[in-house]
Amino acid sequence: YRDMSRLNDMLPRINTLPLGCGAIAGHAFGIDREFIKGELGFDSISLNSMDTVCDRDFVAEYLWWCSMMLTHLSQLAEDLIIMNLNKGVALSDAYSTGSSLMPQKRNPDALELLRGKAGRIIGHLCGFLATLKGLPRTYNKDLQEDKEPLFDAVSTAHDCLQIAAGVVATLSPLPEGLEKALVPEMLATDLAEYLVRKGVPFRETHHVSGAAVRMAEDRGIPLSSLSCADLKDLHPLFEDNVVDCWSFEKSVERKSSAGGTSRKSVLDQISFLRKELK
Repeated sequence: YRDMSRLNDMLPRINTLPLGCGAIAGHAFGIDREFIKGELGFDSISLNSMDTVCDRDFVAEYLWWCSMMLTHLSQLAEDLIIMNLNKGVALSDAYSTGSSLMPQKRNPDALELLRGKAGRIIGHLCGFLATLKGLPRTYNKDLQEDKEPLFDAVSTAHDCLQIAAGVVATLSPLPEGLEKALVPEMLATDLAEYLVRKGVPFRETHHVSGAAVRMAEDRGIPLSSLSCADLKDLHPLFEDNVVDCWSFEKSVERKSSAGGTSRKSVLDQISFLRKELK
C-alpha cells in the first residue's frame, strides 16, 4: 500500500512539461507553454530552462521508488523462503524447481530471483546518482546514461510484480508446519500483560516475565510448564487462570487494535486494501 501511495504521489510531480525550454535558455518565438501543457495533459510546466535541460529528477525518483518497492518484495521473498524451508508453506511447481542432486528438494527459485533483482535496481539508483552529483547546470553528455537504468528498472519492476503475484496466488499454507514453529516462549509478553491487566506497571511485569523465562530455562522445561505456584513465587497476583496465557490463538486475538493480528483486524486490513486497489 505504501508503494502504491508513493507512486501516486510521484506521478503529478514528474508529469511536468519541458517543451519550450529549448537547448538551454528558453524559446525565442513566444511559444505558449501553458497552452501546450493543457493540450498534452501535463500537470505543470518546468520553471527554469537551464535547470530543465539537465533535470533527471524524474529518473532518479522513479529508480528510488522502484528500489524501495523491490526491497519490500525482497523482504516478502525472504519471509517465504524461510517459511518454505521450515515447511510452513508449499510453493507451486510453476515457481520452484527440483534440485539437481536431491530429488525431494524444491528450490524457491522465483523468490530467490526476486530477492536478487532488488539489489540490481538499487545498484542502478546508486550508479545514476553518482553520475548526477558532479554535473553543472544545463545539458551534459553524461545524462545519456539515464536510459539504460530507467528502461531496465521499468521492465524489471513489471516482471517482478507479476512473478510475486503468481507466487502468492499459487502457494499453499501448511498449518501443521506453521504450528510446529510455535514455542511457549513466544508468549512471554502475554505473561507480562497478564499482570498489567491486574494493575502492575509493565516496567515491572517485564522483569517478572523475564524471571519466569530464566526459571524455565534453568529447569530445562517449556515456559508453559511452570505451575501457578512457580509463578506466584515471582509475583503474588498470578492466579490459576494464568494458563490462558499459553493459548496461541487467544494471544493473537488479544491484539485487536487497528493493524493488529486478531482475525477481525486482519480482515479489516484486507478489506481496506481491496478497496484501495480497485
